[in-house]
Amino acid sequence: MSTLAFDFSKPVDFVAIGRLCIDLNANEINRPMEDTVTFTKYVGGSPANICIGMSRLGMSTGFIGKVSNDQMGRFITRYLQQNSIDTRNVVTDHSGAVTGLAFTEIKSPTDCSILMYRDNAADLLLTPGEVQEERIAEAKLLLISGTALAKSPSREAVFQALQYARRHGVVVAFDLDYRPYTWSSDEETAVYYNLAAEYCHIVIGTREEFDMMERFESNPDKSDRVTASKWFDYRAEIVVIKHGKEGSIAYTKDGSSHRARSFKAQVIKTFGAGDSYAAGLLYGLMKGWPIERSMTYGSAAAAIVVSSHSCSDAMPTARQIDEFIESSQADE
Repeated sequence: MSTLAFDFSKPVDFVAIGRLCIDLNANEINRPMEDTVTFTKYVGGSPANICIGMSRLGMSTGFIGKVSNDQMGRFITRYLQQNSIDTRNVVTDHSGAVTGLAFTEIKSPTDCSILMYRDNAADLLLTPGEVQEERIAEAKLLLISGTALAKSPSREAVFQALQYARRHGVVVAFDLDYRPYTWSSDEETAVYYNLAAEYCHIVIGTREEFDMMERFESNPDKSDRVTASKWFDYRAEIVVIKHGKEGSIAYTKDGSSHRARSFKAQVIKTFGAGDSYAAGLLYGLMKGWPIERSMTYGSAAAAIVVSSHSCSDAMPTARQIDEFIESSQADE
């Protein structure tokens, strides 16, 4: 059983900090990148997608981040606003930084990859002084993600946000979102991921991402329970470890574990599943649902998004998820 203590007197449900970028998804699916000619532009970045997902589910949301001073930056900010996300703490860079780009390759429903351009990316230039304490103080839940920890000053901005969250009694979720090409070394990655996780009440990642964090740990069997138990000595109440098609397991501080059903989907691409899963899961937890029901909601949201060409545009509403679950049950 989860003992997450959301402060429901706070006016904002959810705030995310971190990566804002552009996804350029291949229109010619089932082809390698070399043969792809046209792409469709979407707002991207894991924390941005999760924030959009939470907003679509009816949560009041805000974002803390930095965008480039150009057409792409304005496109991102406008899109967030169109999705009812508070952008008062989305800062515009004036140093000449650019927006990160993610070109997606869809060779097949199961063979997808991302070609990422992250040099001089504006989102990694967010400074601690640009993080507005009041934006965090007014939130019930803060989401951080791993990519924002990869470089300074964004790294320090995240830790400043964590300090504000602790000061104001805000629940913190950590989406590991490990992207190796933004880090200098495996050692650096492990150290900063572990430092950040110590502040967090909910930690969500794949088995491979937790393996990366355990570079200096002793867990030769890659035991999920051993992995989760470490974080219960800090602030964690729930640790979710994802195993792809095999599903996910959520461990709680009382020693219990929880699994949820998965759903069949007409898969177009694999990316976006983790972001939509996180949005559905966190939504359920904030509603006070049992963990299994929250995980099921996340799984249904993921099935909807992998069946679509986009990630951010495809984030479903609560009605869409409810109808999807009902339809899936009727087909059984």
